[in-house]
Parts: sequence; structure tokens; C-alpha cells
Amino acid sequence: MDSAAKMCLECLQRRIEADFSGRLTFLHSVSDYRLPFASAAVVQVSNSDLATPPQFVFNYMPYRTTDCFSKYVDEFCVIEGDITESSSTVKQVQAEVSVGISSDTSSDFDTASTECRHFSNGRVLDGCATCKISTRFSCSRAITSLAPTALIGHVSFELFEEIASSFSSGSFEGQLLHSLCQLIEGKSAGRDGANFLSLLGLPSFKENGFPGCIRHPNICPILGVLKSPTDICLVLPKTPFTLENIMHYSPAALQFDWKIQFLIYQLLSALSYLHGLGIAHGNLSPSNILLTDTSWCWLQISEKQLLNTALDPSGKSLELSAGSHCFEGCPSHALYADLSLLNSVNWQSCFYSWWKGELSNFEYLLVLNRLAGRRWGDHTFYSVMPWVIDFSVKPDENNIAGWRDLSKSKWRLAKGDEQLDFTYSTSEMPHHVSDECLSELAVCSYKARRLPLSVLRQAVRSVYEPNEYPSNMQRLYQWTPDECIPEFYCDPHIFNSLHSGMPDLAVPSWAGTSEEFVKLHRDALESNRVSLQMHKWIDITFGYKMSGEAAIAAKNVMLPASTSNVPRSTGRRQLFSQPHPPRQIARRKTHHNNNGQPENNSQSEVDSVEGGDFLIKTNHLNKLEEATSFCEKSWHLDPCYNVHSSDCLKNNTSENELSTDIGRNVSPRKPDSTRNYCEKSTIDSNSLLENIEEGDDSVGYQELMLWRQACSPKINSKRAADDIFSVGCILAELHMGKPLFGSSSLASYLDSGILPGSVQDIPHHMKVIVKACIENDWKRRPSVKCLLESPYFPKSVKSSYYFLAAFHGLSRNDLRLQYAATFAKQGALKRMGAFGAAMCAPYCLPLIVTSASDAEAEWAYLLLAEFLKCLKSEAVMKFVVPSVQRVLQAWYSHLKVSLLQGSFMQDLWNRIGKQAYFETIHLLIISNLCIAPHKSSTSAASVLLIGFSEELGVPVTVHQTILPLMLSFGKGICNDGIDVLIRIGGLIGEKFVVKQILPLLNTVVNSCICTLSVSKPEPVQSWGSSALIDCLTTLDGLVPVLTTETIVKELIEDRDSPYVKIIMHRDIGIQVRQNATKSLIRVCQQIGPDSTALHVLPNLKELFDEFAFSQKNTYSVNLTGNMSGSKVKVGEEDCIENRMDLWLLLYPQFASLLGIERLRQCCATWLLIEQFLLRHHNWRTFVFQWECAGDSYRSVPDSPSGRRLSQKGSASENTSAKLLLNGVGWSRPQSQGKKSTKTITPSKSMYELYQNPAERIGTTSSLGLQEPWYWFPSPASNWNGLDFATRAGGLKDELPWKIRASIVQSVRAHHGALRSFAVCQNEYTVFTAGVGPGFKGNIQKWDLSRVYCMSSYNGHDEVVNDIFDLASSGRVASCDGTVHIWNGQTGRLISIFSERSLASSTQLAERDEDNMLHFNPLPSGMLSSAFHGNSYTTMDYLGFSDRLIVGTGNGSLRFIDVNQGQKLHLWRSECVDSGFPPIISSICSSSSVRMSPEESMGFPSWIAAASSTGQCRLFDLRSGKIISSWQAHDGYVTELAATADYQLVSSSLDKTLRIWDLRRNWSSEQRVFRGYSDGVSGFSVWGQNIISICRNKIGLSSLQSHADEDGHYRASLQHVYMADGEAKNASVLSAITILPFSRLFLLGTEDGYLKICC
Repeated sequence: MDSAAKMCLECLQRRIEADFSGRLTFLHSVSDYRLPFASAAVVQVSNSDLATPPQFVFNYMPYRTTDCFSKYVDEFCVIEGDITESSSTVKQVQAEVSVGISSDTSSDFDTASTECRHFSNGRVLDGCATCKISTRFSCSRAITSLAPTALIGHVSFELFEEIASSFSSGSFEGQLLHSLCQLIEGKSAGRDGANFLSLLGLPSFKENGFPGCIRHPNICPILGVLKSPTDICLVLPKTPFTLENIMHYSPAALQFDWKIQFLIYQLLSALSYLHGLGIAHGNLSPSNILLTDTSWCWLQISEKQLLNTALDPSGKSLELSAGSHCFEGCPSHALYADLSLLNSVNWQSCFYSWWKGELSNFEYLLVLNRLAGRRWGDHTFYSVMPWVIDFSVKPDENNIAGWRDLSKSKWRLAKGDEQLDFTYSTSEMPHHVSDECLSELAVCSYKARRLPLSVLRQAVRSVYEPNEYPSNMQRLYQWTPDECIPEFYCDPHIFNSLHSGMPDLAVPSWAGTSEEFVKLHRDALESNRVSLQMHKWIDITFGYKMSGEAAIAAKNVMLPASTSNVPRSTGRRQLFSQPHPPRQIARRKTHHNNNGQPENNSQSEVDSVEGGDFLIKTNHLNKLEEATSFCEKSWHLDPCYNVHSSDCLKNNTSENELSTDIGRNVSPRKPDSTRNYCEKSTIDSNSLLENIEEGDDSVGYQELMLWRQACSPKINSKRAADDIFSVGCILAELHMGKPLFGSSSLASYLDSGILPGSVQDIPHHMKVIVKACIENDWKRRPSVKCLLESPYFPKSVKSSYYFLAAFHGLSRNDLRLQYAATFAKQGALKRMGAFGAAMCAPYCLPLIVTSASDAEAEWAYLLLAEFLKCLKSEAVMKFVVPSVQRVLQAWYSHLKVSLLQGSFMQDLWNRIGKQAYFETIHLLIISNLCIAPHKSSTSAASVLLIGFSEELGVPVTVHQTILPLMLSFGKGICNDGIDVLIRIGGLIGEKFVVKQILPLLNTVVNSCICTLSVSKPEPVQSWGSSALIDCLTTLDGLVPVLTTETIVKELIEDRDSPYVKIIMHRDIGIQVRQNATKSLIRVCQQIGPDSTALHVLPNLKELFDEFAFSQKNTYSVNLTGNMSGSKVKVGEEDCIENRMDLWLLLYPQFASLLGIERLRQCCATWLLIEQFLLRHHNWRTFVFQWECAGDSYRSVPDSPSGRRLSQKGSASENTSAKLLLNGVGWSRPQSQGKKSTKTITPSKSMYELYQNPAERIGTTSSLGLQEPWYWFPSPASNWNGLDFATRAGGLKDELPWKIRASIVQSVRAHHGALRSFAVCQNEYTVFTAGVGPGFKGNIQKWDLSRVYCMSSYNGHDEVVNDIFDLASSGRVASCDGTVHIWNGQTGRLISIFSERSLASSTQLAERDEDNMLHFNPLPSGMLSSAFHGNSYTTMDYLGFSDRLIVGTGNGSLRFIDVNQGQKLHLWRSECVDSGFPPIISSICSSSSVRMSPEESMGFPSWIAAASSTGQCRLFDLRSGKIISSWQAHDGYVTELAATADYQLVSSSLDKTLRIWDLRRNWSSEQRVFRGYSDGVSGFSVWGQNIISICRNKIGLSSLQSHADEDGHYRASLQHVYMADGEAKNASVLSAITILPFSRLFLLGTEDGYLKICC
């Protein structure tokens, strides 16, 4: 950008304010310069209606009348004096060529085809001597192809507003997507779609011929070109990242090979377009590769490509000095006059100059800031300088007072070592300091006097308080823990305030003026005292003390980023990995003369060395050698990506050679603006889909070698070859993590042809591509087309690119969604395979959340369904599930109803599994029944929940559906939510209602009554009343399911009746008691008069008496509230105003039901009551009316939901769940067929749903008589004492699991010890492995609903020690020294794996081991017999790749591909000192952790393996290298589990359970849980809870436990009791597993019992 119109930052801001009348918000400058000068800035519209206004980049270029680009712009601008009425400042002429596919019918999009522009007078700019923009086409043609979307005109706010509006509305390239949709559907389409596909290489890449005016999707769009008298302003969209940002601050974002391949493919596609136009980029580097927020690649087009060179007609270079475009009177030149810094000087030269004293500290620090990516003007990532004095006294080199210690960070000086140590030891992510040494808050506070108030309100505090800003330099220094900014060393204007309420920043008393202070402050920075310590500050801020042990020692460990794989544009970059050499020779002291200019008055100390003695010279040479070594190790700070950069350094290449015609050896072509540059396309939807292919994603070395041999380069231009060289350098750096060439190594390579040694770090297959791109002979480098068609790019990468290219046009989101859905509907995602679909998902799926219209919802549903079909389960969790979650969280959308109504949720359940569904989706479905939901959503959600209850089983239904719905009582649950409870109860049957639902309802009623009995805030009181009404409504719906005997027993008998409790309670509101009274009357009508008289009326005797003997108190008060009003008709619902008025409902209804005579027999106070009713309510008429009403009431039963509506006074609403529900179960579209209806009569049993006689083995006849889940206890006991009123969070607050350690069912499963469990996803099918008859291995398949064995596998000869359910394939893996893979349904053996001999050297050790290892009496997890070294001992399952990791008896790990049925690689372990390799006793990996959908679902990064010696090793999954190895325990490790990506739990026979935080130094002592009386045989983790087993006890502990007063962690041990609560379990426990969604855990014992516990 040397030819750019550089201005100082203030002048740049003034220029933009002047050009656009102050109506734009200037955000910050954009500059690669080391001084505060720039030619580009980021702006946004000040008063935008958008929540997040788009940001734009203004790039200023000099306006020269001799440039073709300036002439091109002039043709579109109205020249002063030639303005006519028909003229316009923006001119867009019709396309100069008519190409593409003709259309018989036209639409708005068809007629608005992409337009080209040429000169209105018919002239065409030919290639000229100074520009040579293109050698194939005219300059006007080339410029138009580079900026086809640009609006061109005079600079004005109105034109920019039009540009911003078009960009925000997506109208720039909307017609392109419409044309492509038409093309994909096989309809008549405009020419733009076919022309666009030709740009992408469909049907094949073409060296010649390009469509006219369609922007390539990987060329950065130029939105506008605005002309002013002195400059031309390019308007570009602001992108959040560059490739350089990613490589420096978040390299993990590109950690996968396919991401690099996809990025390079985009880059090459853009170069193919440029080279086809006859244009070379010429400056390809990571800083010029822009990345959007979706990481889509844009190649930046700047003045280098638009002007091509900066030569004036005389041939002299047009290099503009910094500040040449500043306003008159700008002080920038005077401020930086003493700086000798040039932008082109490399770091090594700067380092040597600084080291020798020729470059000031200030200048050298600016160089380091630029290398670290810090930017002038950007307050979030500002250039940083050290504070060197504390301003208490005037700096004096001879006095130690006032000087800052540069060996410590400012944060450490401000906070103190004690606080930093405490932060490091107590933080979840250990750190001493924040992740930024100079925050935006500090920068804006420093510059508060010069910044607009709007900036201060946004960055510092929303309320502007001028007195809160430090008033002087000393207070500012004491206030901030951050470092300094350069302005305090060079710019006296920063002290002067522009705000009337804020005084100037006061300088210390020892400096009279701000100018004098800046001079003294700068002298202090350049002093010998600071110079001799500056390297220490550099080590902390930019050097080796930013990481590793050095950072810990310096208390400089930074807070790491929360997610390392998310792209970042800022961050701390560590420049040096070695200590920075100190400055050896102080710089010549600089004094300022009277004019303020610097003058040198002293001689460099280097001269003194020349005359020194030999020892001084030797010492100097040693230090010079040290500095040279440091410089060589930091060569990566001078990366070279372009060949001509080295040529310029060597100065042996002429300008003419560097500007070699890119079209050399291409036949000359006469420029012709009317030429058809695109032949008529034959592309249709079928041929387009043929290019979408699925292929092997691996890149083979042999294939690449054959490609290289067969590749015949057709590159004819050195400048094009130089672009290929740059691509090779970038590709190498992406894989190595460091540049391939520095300035010296590049020059050496060009001279000798010998590659640097670092090239060996590149993977072998990549080395083929890189070496081809950087061939020393440029003519041997492959062309762009050759690279694009190479086997380096898998078919899935190419297919994804074809799918996504048009998606990234400048168009509206609805058009993008339509395009993606249309393409997917035609089978594009299916054809490209799971891997290609996973590449497309993050670009497409975010659009479905914004779908508003019904048409958009249909497209979104179609797109979601296609991705669900094509993606693998892990990708579904990563991409589809978060999108579905956001849709379900919206209040209402047509898409949400579609997702809930159709089969989508069932398909999602099947793809991700039950556990993931409950963790991510289920509660969101329930939330649609709460808190003022939309009616359509509630109806669909209720049907879905009822249907799912059939598949879940009783325990899961209770804990995951019933309980969350009841927790929503009183908190806005809708009628359909109540209906779900009622219909699930009716679906499963009476026993389920009695055993599960009624106890829970009683618990809620008791909790509400307790809440209303004490003084609580009004919201809590309101919640209690509403919750009681919800309970009553639920009971009303469940009563018809129950028999009379059950109703009487469960709801009427004793004083525990919920109805009686509510009616008799004095503190409950009258509305609630009125509802309870009506509910009680309906119950009485169902059970009949006899049961009512026998069970109900005696419970109401107290109410009878109270009413009868309180008549005198209520006699004078009329029910209407008047003292002497008219009579009230008894039976009106609004007549109840107090507790006594309940008799207006009760007594007449009882009289109608029982008869008046029988009622009088049951009520001793009937006379008083009837007298009162006769006097005040005309009792005789009253009896007649209620007898009639009672008959009609009994003849027309109303729905429970309907009653609830009338009770709450919302008669306008009506439940529609019953309209959607066909009986009970799934609601399916007619096209899918109808499921048979079911009744909800009490006699209906769910027994048939669980029967499977064909698979039942060894069951007794009595089992068939048992109801499913007959043994499952009610969770109501766990609710005792739970304060529901405090659970305002509702569904998100998970109900705690109170472990009762109670055995609810026990059965003999094996003849000997039960060793291991494998739980299926449904949680009611369980495999148990243990000792069978004859001491052979035996595996049983259990149905927990009835606790009976369905089948058995007896293929093992030895005792089975481990088992896994391979859920993705329906197979089971079991291990007894060999690994058996067999079908979990049929028991058919599929394959057996074993190790013949792992190593000949271990054979003797194995034989000796046979004699040494004997039966181990300790419980399972250990081997009960001797194991050979070639026997398998334990397993872990990697679900993402369907592979098993198997441990062996000699400490090795074997990988097995379950799908392919073959053994893979083997990782051998090191031999211990004794010569006997340890046995692998347990394995786990981070893949076993179920990550949330918001987190990255990348592959697991590590595998942990524990041994019989207590040793634990952490392996890198990709390379197999040992990350760490440490002594975890003092004995046999029985269990390992990964609870998070950074957390590991282990148990051992050394009587401890330990938690390891892998982010810390894991060799140090971690949390150790003690208190076990014997060895810990195993454990299982649920959430934050750990249940461990030790002999016949279980131990309870938590991942979040706190140490006791002694600093120790202790597990809570307790016995497991039988169901009666008295008898203890005496058996030794051998295995444990948790059923998380059923809130149960299973125990296995040494005597073969399976125990179900809660």
C-alpha cells in the first residue's frame, strides 16, 4: 500500500467527516503501517434502523488523471460544467454482451440480469504502458470484471446510503440465486446462473473465455467507487478476520485438513478467475485473504490490481510519503520527524539497528507492535508501550526513585504477587493476568480528552461522568493495571480536552507544559536505565515469558480463550521463544534544539569498542553471536510469500521483469467490447448434479506422486507463477504453523534450489503439492487449473464448493435459504455424502432460525430434513440440534409447528439417541407448554410428548415428562400441558396413575398448602393458588380412568383427601376452594351416593358444624355484599365470596345426589342449615332447581381441560390436542398412514407392548402376570421437603436426584460374579457380563420392565471382564481375553479378535507371569485369573469412528475397526524396570463425554490408559504420542472416566478416588477422595455426582465438592438397604452403572446378583 493516499488518523477521520457531512460513524482506521498513518478506515451509518448496522471499509486511493482506473471512474461521474437534466451521478449501462441461456418467460429477476458497464461514448480503454491491468482484455473490461457490483459516482452521503441500503437488503446479487434456483429445478432461467457456474469450473475450467459481469464468489466485492477531487474511495464490506489473524491468534480454527483444503480451493478458484482475465494478484499473503463470519474466503482486490503498478509516464516510482494527503497545518510531520522508521524495513534490520543503538526504543517497540498485529486507531487492539516512571519525581538516571520495574508486568505491579497467586490457584482456568495487556477501557480512558463522547459512553461507561476520569498522570498511572500508549511519548495534544466538562489532563509539577512533559517522558524511555531493562519487558509482553514455565515463574500466565477453535481477529501473539538479548550499546543521546528538531551531540559507544582491549572485544563478539543466534531463531517474523519480495531485497531484477506480461506466449487479441466471452452453456440440473460427487476424503501419497508426474505445466507467465509460489508458501505455513521462508532462506533457495529444513515438518502427501508450487524454475510450477483438478482436493471438497459458492453472494437470506433447499431437494447433499454435507451445514443451517414466512418455513423444514438424513450422528449433534433448539425457543413460528407435528422429532431421536435427545431437545418441547405459549405449538407439543411416552417406559416418562410438567404447575402451564398428564395416565393405565401420578400430585398439594400457610411474598402466594388449581384440573381428568374402589381409597378416605384438605384449609383463597368443591362433587357423582355417604360426608362434618353454628355471624351480610339486597340465586359461580358460602355448592348437590332424607341422616346439623337456606335462598325452589341441574350435569360429562378453562374464566380458549390426537399416540400426516387408535379405559393394560415371547428365555409363568415396571417406586418420596415455590426457573433447573441407596428389585443374574454392565439407550434393556456355568463367560440380556432375562450369549470360554453396546450398529462387543462382536438381537457371532503374539521378547515374561498371578479375591474390575501378555484386558468404544480401543496384558493398546471387522494399528507401551510390562486395567477417551451442542463436536483429542501399577498415560489420539505419564495411584487402577474434555476421574485399590484437571500440571496432587475402608472397585458418574462401590457399600461424592476444614476430600459411604429399609446388603459389590434418565443405578455383586437401586 505504498502508493495509497496515507493520512494521519485525525486527518483521515476529518476527511471522512467532510466527505459525508458528518453523517457516518468513524470506528477506527485500518493500516499495516507502523506509524499512525492510514489510507483506510472502518465506518458505519450513524442512524441505522438495524440492530447491528453493517460496517464498511473506506479505502482511499490517489486520483491521477493518467491512470486508466481514474479515467474509468470519470466516465461514470458527472463532470462539472457538463451537467444535464438527464445526467446522473451513478450510471449503470446495459450489459455489453448478451450471453447465457435464453428465457422464453421473463421475471423481474430475469430482466435484471447482471449488468456490465462501459464508456457511454463508446470508447474502450486499451491496455496502456502505465497500467497494463490486463493483457487479455481492455482496461475497462478488466476493471468491470473486478468490480461488477460497484456503484460509481461522486462522493456523497446519499450515494453511500444507497450502497449501504443495497448491501443490507441483499439486492446486489439477488438475481443470481433466483436464476440458479430456476436452473436447478429445470425451469427456464436467465443467463446469470449458467455464467456463474462457468466461473466455478462447471462443466470444466476454461483458460479462455469468461462471462461478462458476474463477480467471482471468492473475490472481495467492491460495493462502490466514490470520487473526490484528490482521491478515489473504494467501499468494501467489513470482514471480521483475515487469514493472518487466524494463523496468529486462533490456529486451532484450521486444525482439520479438510478446512485447509476447502480454504485453498477457494483461493485457487479466485486466482483461476484472475489469471483467466490476464491479471496476476502479485501480492498474495495471509493478510490479503479475507474471511467472513462464516470463514468464507475473499481475495482482496486493491489498488495494486486496479492500477497494476505505480509508475508515472517517465518511469519513476510514484511512492507517496506518509501524511502526504493530510490537511494543511497537520502537526503529524513534526511529531514523527525524528523517527527513521520505514515501512519496508524488515525485522532483522530493525533488531540489529536497535541492538547497536541506531534505532530508538520507541521505534523498535513500534516494530514489535506491528509484528504482533497491534494497530493504531483500533482501541480493542491498540499499540502498547511500557510505563517507565511512576511520575512521583522527575526522572533522573542517577536516582533510583520513580523508575518502574520493567521485569514485572504492570498488572503484577498493580495487583501484587499475593493476589496473583490466589487467582492462579483458585481459578478454573489457572491464570495470573487477563488475556490483554492493554484493554479498550484503558485506551479510551487514556484518550478521553480527544475521543467523542459517544465512544466514551460505549467503551467506558454508558453514563458520561467527567469527574470519574483520572485528572493527572500520576493518578492515571496508579489507577490502571494496563500498560501505556505511544501518544504519551510523542503527542502533547492528548492532554488537551475537547470537552467542556472535562479539564485537561494535568502533567506532573516537574514538567511545565505538555510539550515539555512529552520530551522528558520520551527521554526517560530512551535512557540507558530503561534501555538496559527493555528486553525484560519485551520478554513479558511479546516474548518467551508469555507461556510455559517461564510464564508461571514471572506470574504472567494469561487467561486462555474459552474456545480455541473459534476464529479470532485479536489476541496476544508470542513473537519470541528465546530470551530477548539486552541492548548492548546505548543509543546516541538525542537533544532537541530550539526548533524542536533532534540533533546528535554524542558519539556512538561502538567507537569505544574499537579502541578497547582484547577482553572487551571478545565480550562484544560473544554478545554479537548471542544476538545473531537469537535473530536466526526468530526468522519467522520476516515471512516471505512472494518471489519478487526476495528479488527486491537482492535488487537484481528490473521493474520490467517484475511486470512481465501475464499473457506472454498467448496470441494477441484485439480488445473488443462487443465480443461474446462466454459460449452458450449446456448446463442443466442433471449435468449440475453429476458434478456433485461423494468420494474418499483421504489424500493418498501415491496418487499425488502420479499426478505430479503426469501434470504438464501450462503456465506462461512469471507473475502468474509467482502467485502459485505464494499459494505453496501459505499452504506450507497452514500445516507447519510457521512460515516456510524468511527473507534470507528464500534468497538462499532461489540461488541454490535447496529447500529449508523446516519443509520436513510438512506431511508427506502435502509435501508433493508444496514442492510443486514452489519450484525454483517458475515454468515448472503447475497452473491453477492443474492444481484445482489435482487429487489433493477430495470430491467432497469440490462438491461442497459448488453447493456453497452461490450461497455467499450478496443477496437476501430468504433467497439463500430457497437456493439451499432447492439444491438439497434435488439430492445434492445426498450425492456429496456425509462429509460434504457436514461441510455445508454450518453455512446453511443458521438461516433456518431467521425464517419468518410460511414459504421460508417450508424451505427450512426441507433443508433440516435433508441434513438430518445425510449427516452422521456427531454432525447432527453439532449442527442440526442447535438449530432445532433455537427454533423451539422462539415464541412461535410455522417451522416450529412443522417440526413438532411431523415425523422429524422421531427421526432426530433415532439419529442422535435417547440420551442426547433428553439432554438437548426434550425439555424445550415441554417448555412450549408453559409460559403463555402459542396455541398451535402447544397442541403439537402435547401430541409429541404423549406419543413418546409409549417408547420411553415408565421410569423415563415419570422423570423426564411427568415431573417437569408438574414443576410447571402454577407457572403458566397451559391446558394442553395438563392434558399430556391426563392422557399419559390413561394410556399406561390405572396402576401407573395410582403408583406414580397421584403420589406426586399429593406432594404438590401438600407443598402448596404449606406455602400458603405461612407469610410469603405475593408472587409465591399466587403461585401456590395457581398450582393447586392445576392439580385439581389434573385430578379431574384422571378420575375417569380410575375405578370406584381406587377413587375411594386414594382420593377420599381419611383426612388425606386432597379435596378435603383444600376445602377445609382457612388460608387458601376462595377461588381455589370453590374449584376443589366442584371437583369433589364430580367425584361423588362418579362413586355414587353410597360411597359418598360413607366416605365423603364424615370428612366434612367439621365444615357442617362450622357453617351451622356461625349463621348468626353471617346472617346480616348478604351474599352480594349488600346489607338488604335482593335474594341471590344459589348455583351462580360468582356468588362465592367467603368460606361459608361453599355450602351454597355442597349442600344442594349432596341433597340432589343422596336424597334429602339420607343427607339429613348423615348431617346432624341439617336443621340449622336448611333454616338458613330457607330464609335467605328460598330453599324449596332451590332444591327443585338443583335436582334438575344435577340430572343434566350427570348426563353430560365435560372434559378436564374444559373444566379448567371455565374455572379460570377463559372460555374463549379450547384445547386442540384432542383434535390432533387420534386416540392416544402419534399424530401423523395421512400420507404416512394412521396408527390404530387406543382407548384410555381403566382396564387397558400396556402389558402387550412389552411382551416379546420369542426372545424370552428362562422366564417363569408368574412373570407374565406382572405389569411392566411393577417394581418401579414412586419418586414422590424424593420430593419431601422440596420447596417448589423457590423453583422459579422451572424446567431449566434440574430436579436434584436424592439417592436413597434402596434396593427396589433384586434377581440372580449369573452363577458367579457379575463383572460388567452395558446399558442400551432405552435404559430398560441391559446386558450383564459375568461368570456362567462351568466358570465360563456368560452374558445375559435383561428387560428391566419386568426384570427378566430375554436371551443369553454363551460364546466365551473365559470369564467376561468388559462389555459394550455398540449402539450405532446394534452389535455388542464383549471381552474375555479375546474380543467377540455379536448381534445384540439374535446373538449371532460376527467376528472374534485376538492377539497371537505381540512381541517375542515378552513370551518369557508371559510364562513367568502365569505362575505369579493367582486368583484375586478383591471385587471386579480386576482380573480373577492370570492373563497372558497377548490377551485383551479392557475396552473403550469410540462412537464417532465406530472403533474399539482394547488394552492388553503387556501394556499396549490395539485399535479395532468394528465396521470393517479388522484390527488396526497397535500402540506399544514402555517396559517397566522390573522387566514385566504392566497390564492395561482401564481405558477412556474424551469421546465418551457427551458435549453440549454449542460446543465444538470435534474428534476426541486424547486417550487415557491406566495400568495395574497405578501408572496413567495420556495419548494424543491423532499421533499416538504420549502427552503425559504420571503415577496416578499407589495400586491397581480399577476405573477411568472422562467427565469433560479436561477432566479425568480414576479409582484404585489404594482406597482413593481422584479427580484430575488436565489443564493444570497433572503430575501434581489433584483432588483425592478418601474415607474408603477398602479398595474402590469402580464408580459411575452422573452429572456432577459420582457413585462408587467399595466392598458392600456405595460412596457418594461430587465433582464440585469442597475440602473440609483439614483440606481433605471425603466420600460419603453408606450401606445399601433392601426395600423394607431394614435389611442391609451383605454381598460384595462388583460392578455399577447409572441409568441417568430413570434416576436409577444398577449394582452387580460377587455372588451374581443384579440389584436395581434408587
